[in-house]
Amino acid sequence: MSTTGTLLTLTRLPQPPRPSLASDDGGSASTSAIRRISSQRLLAGERELVIQHMGSEYHLRLTRNGKLILTK
Repeated sequence: MSTTGTLLTLTRLPQPPRPSLASDDGGSASTSAIRRISSQRLLAGERELVIQHMGSEYHLRLTRNGKLILTK
């Protein structure tokens, strides 16, 4: 008994480049763009950052596994 099958090849099409809405230097393309900043730049080589927001302090921590945790 012989079996015949169909070979299916999937190809990912290249994605067109996305326009940058905002840059790390604080520049923005429009007022409705969301500002993006790398965690490396935000933490500046440290493992923890304190963010003051409306009278409260939030701690942004970098874990040993490279994940970010935000706690109050």
